[in-house]
Amino acid sequence: MDIRHFRYFLAVARLRNFTRAAEQLGIAPPTLSRQIQDMEQELGTRLFLRQQREVSLTEAGAALVIEAEATVRQFEFAQRNAQRAGRGDIGHIELGYVASAVYSGLLQKQVRAFSGECPDVSLNVRESPMAALPGMVLEGRFDIGYVRSPMTLPEGLEAIRLDAEGFVLAVSAESWLCRLPAIAPEHLQHETFILPEQISGTLQVAAQGGFAPTLGAQPGGLVAVIALVSLGQGVAVVPESVIGHIGLPGVLYRPIAGFEVTSWLSLIHRRFEKSPVVARYIERVRKQ
Repeated sequence: MDIRHFRYFLAVARLRNFTRAAEQLGIAPPTLSRQIQDMEQELGTRLFLRQQREVSLTEAGAALVIEAEATVRQFEFAQRNAQRAGRGDIGHIELGYVASAVYSGLLQKQVRAFSGECPDVSLNVRESPMAALPGMVLEGRFDIGYVRSPMTLPEGLEAIRLDAEGFVLAVSAESWLCRLPAIAPEHLQHETFILPEQISGTLQVAAQGGFAPTLGAQPGGLVAVIALVSLGQGVAVVPESVIGHIGLPGVLYRPIAGFEVTSWLSLIHRRFEKSPVVARYIERVRKQ
């Protein structure tokens, strides 16, 4: 027996008539009758008492109705879920991000929009060191990741370029630099640079100022970077989005005069993504 037999059986049980049940099912009455006989033969018991104009359930038939209805419901539920999973309507996504994706508000905006469109998709969202994120996506520990570009990606990953923003200088409020009306790249040649995870801003400030930078610690996340600045360990070239989000005592954020270099957030993903739900998230971001 297969699910078709249960559906045939339930149609006859509901309508109590082979002809009407066959019409509803879209098959010929002799075919329906033969399918029910096959069921009875396989079960070794009669399911219906056949009368001239209608049929009635035997005790065995009445017992089978309950189980047949549950079986058909479960089968249809599994069928619908498989179809929804194939469309990316349900599933699970592991998402990694760097802190500046949160400070910019982009991560919140895109996750909320996707969750509104696909409420039955669960997302596990975790911050991760940027240097480790591409490898974790490639290995499958994350499905997608928000990083700050430019950065070199391993073979097998692609990036979707998202919002760009400029850089500012995080500097101790006691630094001589704060007494200048404007801080230009050349003013920073004798400073020690605390390095965020994305160091392109630091390197390009030094290049524009015409000096080789003195590199200090690279403590990890932006909060740790700003903390070292507050302790007087150096200055840091950081994304503009930290303003208003990381405020530590003794730290000021100043523009860098004439420095218009930007960095941008990127969504990184596996080049040949097989999961429908992950592919749906990627495509939604790509269209935006």
